[in-house]
Amino acid sequence: MASKAILPLLAILFFMGCSSDNGTGIPNNDQNGGNGGDGPNIGTGVVTRSFSACEGGMADVYPCQEYDLLFQMDLGAFAAAKGNDIWGWTDTTTGNEYALVGLDNGTAFVDITDSENPLYLGKLLTATVASSWRDLKVYGDFVFIVSEASNHGMQVFDLKRLRDVTEPPVEFTADARYTGIGNAHNVVINETMGFAYPVGTARNDAFNGGVHFIDIQNPLNPNGVGGYGANGYTHDAQVVTYNGPDMDYAGREIFIGANESQIALVDITDKSNPVEIGTLTYPNIGYTHQGWFTEDQRYFILGDELDEVDFGFDSRTLVFDFSDLDNPVLHTTYLGPTGAIDHNGYVMSDEFFLANYTAGMRVLDITSIASGTITEKAFFDTYPSNNTAGFNGVWSVYPFFESGKILINDINSGLFVVQKSN
Repeated sequence: MASKAILPLLAILFFMGCSSDNGTGIPNNDQNGGNGGDGPNIGTGVVTRSFSACEGGMADVYPCQEYDLLFQMDLGAFAAAKGNDIWGWTDTTTGNEYALVGLDNGTAFVDITDSENPLYLGKLLTATVASSWRDLKVYGDFVFIVSEASNHGMQVFDLKRLRDVTEPPVEFTADARYTGIGNAHNVVINETMGFAYPVGTARNDAFNGGVHFIDIQNPLNPNGVGGYGANGYTHDAQVVTYNGPDMDYAGREIFIGANESQIALVDITDKSNPVEIGTLTYPNIGYTHQGWFTEDQRYFILGDELDEVDFGFDSRTLVFDFSDLDNPVLHTTYLGPTGAIDHNGYVMSDEFFLANYTAGMRVLDITSIASGTITEKAFFDTYPSNNTAGFNGVWSVYPFFESGKILINDINSGLFVVQKSN
């Protein structure tokens, strides 16, 4: 979701459609989804819909192709009004898989290991007030959570505590809280280096709303060591220890920022002296939103959040050739089958999992990306009302579980867990 610079436009569209079930079994995308706000209610975790195979293009009431619904927990299950970001955690000791569900008023934790009997363990409430924007990432056994809520800082929660919940759901408290930032739109983590990178902070802070460098190698004692803001406000980013085709940067820590009207590439290996590699634009910029490397780090797949609104495109995904980081070029452009806005997207193997707002989750085959060919191979549409260019439906997805389960967080309808059909 885009930054405060375009909040007036987003507010009009975003708040038009919070959904719930209207009693007919069909999602009502014009109603509020839960009990939201700043109250202490953590919800009950009741499963809204259980397993439904994708047959004849439908799983229960949801259009689909090649993905079955394992279960859904709507926003009422978490006593929330809106969903936002989502991430996952696999307990390496037990093998259990957990959904970490971003909400307007906190973060919910669901054990999805047994998808026939998912277990809502509890909720960590927001550090200050509710906000439609919350983001979270995992380092080791800890999750780090930021929000656009005023003075929220960065919450730290020890996920190992989820092993020992005896009477769920419970209200959790944070294990630590970093207050070197106030609000932040997003947080990025490079697990290889043990650093967290909040972005989209206050535009008048020391780094102009760019990126803060926080050492989290001791997760309970985050330590700010600098930042970078020469390219202005960063909305989202990916940070990698580079292992791609450009040998000039082998082993360097590279920051790729989605900076509203451009992509910024920065070598941040030396936290005391970050070095700009370059910036990159492209035709018909609406709002440079978020991107992700292919696994060989040759191509960077970018979503622009407002080009569908501003220019009338069908869902547009841009692919850049980053084989020479000093001279990146636009490689190809993919247009989806609907006019829905693209949001967050992640690469897993040779597939790109796209949170496509009102068009749900779309799965793109990127096997032939080198030749400029991208095709849609599957989808699961959690917002069946329409596929228009509005800010409803899927905010984000998490495709990285070894089990193949995919997490979807829908702004209006909460948590969906889906899996490829047999």
